[in-house]
Amino acid sequence: MPNRDDRVSCEVRLRVPFHDLDPLNMVWHGNYLKYFDVARMALFDKCGIDLFEYFERTSYLFPIIKTTTKHVISLRHRDEFICRAAVLEARIKIVMDFEIRRAGSTEICAKGRSEQVAVKHPEMEMSFEIPEDVRRALES
Repeated sequence: MPNRDDRVSCEVRLRVPFHDLDPLNMVWHGNYLKYFDVARMALFDKCGIDLFEYFERTSYLFPIIKTTTKHVISLRHRDEFICRAAVLEARIKIVMDFEIRRAGSTEICAKGRSEQVAVKHPEMEMSFEIPEDVRRALES
């Protein structure tokens, strides 16, 4: 398994908008998954993978089958933060780790993990390996 610094990763800088808050003026817990997804898509872009184009060309979908989130410190209105996505595995399934920290700080606000699999459409048959071209792009 690659060292944390050797993994393919991508960071995005975001700011908490008002509409992401709950009644206690903290980011509603479900919005952390949205932040993870922004970083995930930036990582795919960085690796040259356009999932929509890939589906049109190959009929493969990559649904998320599992997510976990650990909330540590709540983000608040207008907080600037960094969301980092890093590939942990891309052979049988795509496993990504996520980390959110306030900009300019090393304090972790939230951590997460997701798992995605390759599914052939329209059969909706799960493949037990990630297609080689996607695997190579995510491991390089």
